[in-house]
Amino acid sequence: MKNYILDTNVLLHDPQAIFKFSDNTVILPLTVIEEIDRFKKDQSETGRNARQVSRMIDEFRSQAKLVEGVSLDNGGLFKVAVYKQEFLQKLPPELRNDNGDNRILAVAQDLQQNLPQGTVFFVTKDINLRIKADTIGLWAEDYQSDKVPIEDLYTGTGELLLSKEKIDLFFDQGTLDVEGDFIANQGFTLVDETNPSHTAIGRYDATMKKIVSLINVQKEGIWGIHPRNREQQFAFDLLLNDDIQLVSLVGKAGTGKTLLAIAAGLVKTANESTYNRLLVSRPVYPMGRDLGFLPGDIEDKLAPWMQPIFDNVELLLSSYDEGGTRKRGYRELIDLGLMEIEPLTYIRGRSIPKQYMIVDEAQNLTPHEIKTIITRAGEGTKIVLTGDPYQIDNPYVDSASNGLSFSVERLKDQNITGHTTLTKGERSLLAELAANLL
Repeated sequence: MKNYILDTNVLLHDPQAIFKFSDNTVILPLTVIEEIDRFKKDQSETGRNARQVSRMIDEFRSQAKLVEGVSLDNGGLFKVAVYKQEFLQKLPPELRNDNGDNRILAVAQDLQQNLPQGTVFFVTKDINLRIKADTIGLWAEDYQSDKVPIEDLYTGTGELLLSKEKIDLFFDQGTLDVEGDFIANQGFTLVDETNPSHTAIGRYDATMKKIVSLINVQKEGIWGIHPRNREQQFAFDLLLNDDIQLVSLVGKAGTGKTLLAIAAGLVKTANESTYNRLLVSRPVYPMGRDLGFLPGDIEDKLAPWMQPIFDNVELLLSSYDEGGTRKRGYRELIDLGLMEIEPLTYIRGRSIPKQYMIVDEAQNLTPHEIKTIITRAGEGTKIVLTGDPYQIDNPYVDSASNGLSFSVERLKDQNITGHTTLTKGERSLLAELAANLL
């Protein structure tokens, strides 16, 4: 049996982490519980997680003494380890300052000395604390249960080598029977095995077990926007398909993630009335140093955070229809109730029926926050998640542990979900150079 000692940040990131170590022993230094207590009054996601952890441990306390061990439903054991002053003196001189991290290290070191060799593992999301633990001989590791390595992330696209006859049949009928295990709503490029320049594109329909033609927007475009590459065609097909209720778009800056999503959302709300309203939201995280509190009412305070959304909407609304009339301004769309732009701060507890909801910059959300958002979806609602896992401003997640990557991997094989990774920048030549070379 292994013994896993958890740091505070693991529980603040995932309050269910206690149950993620199979039938092994999970140990919390008492200092961790003390640090959890400091966060419990926060109104953020971190505060909610802290309160959840406190409630769980209190429930354990009613079952058995925490220092002796409480049996978990998964066959494991939960314990609390008490810190003693003499533990600190066994650390190197540089680590003897009496603070939370050093106390946790001291408890972990004492447990390692008193438990069978090779059975003690210190788990923390703090990189520097892992380095310190390694220097004193502790086996330290990151919390991996929700990690999705960015290089292994599902792209949502694939390629099939077929005969010329089958590709011609696909062009004629719009569908093609295929055999094999494919992921629902995956976009495919069909390539002629004798002539690689002879290609077609389609999407795998898991219900029909066929490759089907994409929704054709190449000629007319969507609110003046035409797909400029194959991945954008795949993305538009997912965004405009009402049977696909969750779409995720991943890509570097300038690939058109947000613009495509808003354009499709405007068509489905303002033009087709498939959804009652276009709801656009994003987490509030600054890039670089925060400017502090902003003056004004809630709309004034949100303006800097939502400006990228306004920019995309203005680009779409600056075009003209066939009669030469300028399309509605975004303020008119808001006044008519067709569009709403708001932060994610107040989404908990809401039910959102029949809306086209876009969550921009979703890479800054934790897996738990993504779950909270998706579970708000009411009947007839479509959710679109966009983001770039390489541009993360949230200090508590990274490219492998963010909620966007997590949801892509966990939901990729469902009939009502779809994903596309956009790779080619279309904003400008300068933006493409910066994204690739800087």
